[in-house]
Amino acid sequence: MTALAAWGGTHQARRRRWAPQLTGWGFVLPATLVIVGLSLFPAVWALLLSLRDGDLLTGGEYVGLQNYRDMLGDAELAAAAGHTLVYTVLFVPGSVVLGLALALALNLKIRLIGFYRTCFFVPYVVSAAATGILANFVFDPDFGIVNAGLKALGLAPMAFLQDPGQAMLTLVVISLWGGVGMPAVVYLAALQDIPRELIEAARVDGGSGRHVLRHVVLPQLRPATVFLVIWQTITALQLFDLVYTTTKGQPLDSTTTIVFYLYRQAFQLFHSGYGTAIAYVLFLVTLAVSGAVLWRGAR
Repeated sequence: MTALAAWGGTHQARRRRWAPQLTGWGFVLPATLVIVGLSLFPAVWALLLSLRDGDLLTGGEYVGLQNYRDMLGDAELAAAAGHTLVYTVLFVPGSVVLGLALALALNLKIRLIGFYRTCFFVPYVVSAAATGILANFVFDPDFGIVNAGLKALGLAPMAFLQDPGQAMLTLVVISLWGGVGMPAVVYLAALQDIPRELIEAARVDGGSGRHVLRHVVLPQLRPATVFLVIWQTITALQLFDLVYTTTKGQPLDSTTTIVFYLYRQAFQLFHSGYGTAIAYVLFLVTLAVSGAVLWRGAR
């Protein structure tokens, strides 16, 4: 009886120990299945597709790494990569710096500050497709409000999205208007987490506003900055919907980015194997850039 009672007590203890874990897995399992079904399985299928030469329906024949070798001599892909690099170099620092400036301004205790914060964040939650459609009207060379303002000031009108030399810069401006809300909110939350004692101690020691910002505030914002640089870099490398709704990669392919070129290959020319190969290379580049930023931030 003693051994039976001891076994029963051990069994009940195990049930009590495992019950919370099983309950937790019961809640997590449906979401896990959705993530695996919508992310992991398509990723594996796309990897297999990148090793074949065909469309999305037939699959085509197995060609191994030929799609990846073809990328080395693709001049159009190289041009798209250059356009993406230019966009990334302009958009990422611009959005981070503007976001920091807005956060510093929105952290002030003034009237209607909640309204101002909402106004700056609303463009971020608007879809990029809607932003692109609106931009087509705003930057229209003939009827756009921007050229109307330039004419009112006595300046010459500009072609904006229809000029190969101005189209990419115009996309950067549109992206900054729609995407600066994210860095502003992240920086604002980080600013409000800085201990007031640090700032007050720096001021007591004779530090001016500029010195407090440089030696106290900015070092405290370093984790937020690392996160934002990675996030905005990934966003820039994946630019597609804004290009699709504004220029379609034109004029003269001056705004064709890597993802738009990938879309053209896979869904317009039906070279799905080549398109998925480009997607995997882009994933590796994004992973390498994110790792480099994390490593630099840790140092």
